[in-house]
Amino acid sequence: MGLDVNGINFLLHARRQGVSFRSTATIGRQQLLLGETDLKKCLRQFRFEIGVEDVNHTFFGRENYAEGFIQFLGAEEVVSFDASDYENASIVHDFNFPIPDEFKDRFSVVLDGGTLEHIFNFPTAIKNSMEMLSVGGHFLAITPANNHLGHGFFQFSPELFFRIFSEQNGFDLQQLMIFEETPGSPWYEVSDPMVVKERVTLINSHPTMLLIIAKKIKTVEIFSSMPQQSDYEAVWNQVDGLDLTPGKRRFANLPFRNIIRLPLDFFRLIKRSVDRRFGALHNRTKHFRKINNP
Repeated sequence: MGLDVNGINFLLHARRQGVSFRSTATIGRQQLLLGETDLKKCLRQFRFEIGVEDVNHTFFGRENYAEGFIQFLGAEEVVSFDASDYENASIVHDFNFPIPDEFKDRFSVVLDGGTLEHIFNFPTAIKNSMEMLSVGGHFLAITPANNHLGHGFFQFSPELFFRIFSEQNGFDLQQLMIFEETPGSPWYEVSDPMVVKERVTLINSHPTMLLIIAKKIKTVEIFSSMPQQSDYEAVWNQVDGLDLTPGKRRFANLPFRNIIRLPLDFFRLIKRSVDRRFGALHNRTKHFRKINNP
C-alpha cells in the first residue's frame, strides 16, 4: 500500500480537479514509494517549487509514510484504517465487516491506495468507503486491473466502478482512468460500457491500474438494488416480454428472430472486443481516450 510516481500525480491531479483533502481517511496506511528527486519532479509538474532538502524534511520524516504529503494537499486530519496495528494505523478495523456509525458521513476524502483488492468481502469494504464520506466528498482509488494475477484476491473491471458509483447509490463517477505500469505510460480515460453500448475490454502485456474519482452527491441506502452489468441489463430489458415462470417458458411479445439474433450479436461483440490490443489503444478512442496526464 503506497504512492509511487503515478499515485502522487493522481492525488495532485485530484486536488487540481477541486477535491478537498481537508479530512482524509486512508484504507491502509499509505507509504511513499518514490525518492526525494522524483517527488520534487511531480510537485514541479503541478507548479509547486520546492527544494530537495525541503522535500526530504517535509515528506520523508515519518518513516516514509504519506501523512505529510496528504497534509501538504490540505488535510487537517489524516486517519488511517487497517485490519491490524502492524503499521500503527490510527484505527484498527477489519473492512470485511461494517464500519462503526461514528465514522460514517465524516470524511472529505476516502483514499484506497491499493487495499480493497486484498479484502475478501469487497462489497462490504467498498460500501464502508462510500458511507464514510460526507456529501460533497470524494472516493479516490488506485487499484489493479489487468495482469495483477496473484497480487490480491481481485483485479477489477472498470465497469464494476461505473455501476457502483451511480446516482442510485448517491455518487457521481467523475473520472475513471487506466494506465500501464511502464515508465512514462500515458493515462487513458475509460468509456462507460452503458454509454458506448458494448463491453469495454482489454488484452495487454503489462500490469495495468485504474484511477478513480467519485463524488458523493447525496446520502442514500447504498446497494438497495444490486449493481448489474450493463449489457445483461440491456438484454433483460429487451426481452421483458419473456415469461420465465416455471413450467411455462413462453414468450409474450418477442419476435422469434430476436431470440436467435441476440446470442449471435453477443458472440460477435465479445470476439470484436477480445481482438483489440492494448498496443492499438490510441486508435480506440471509443473506449479509451488519451488524456494529458503529468
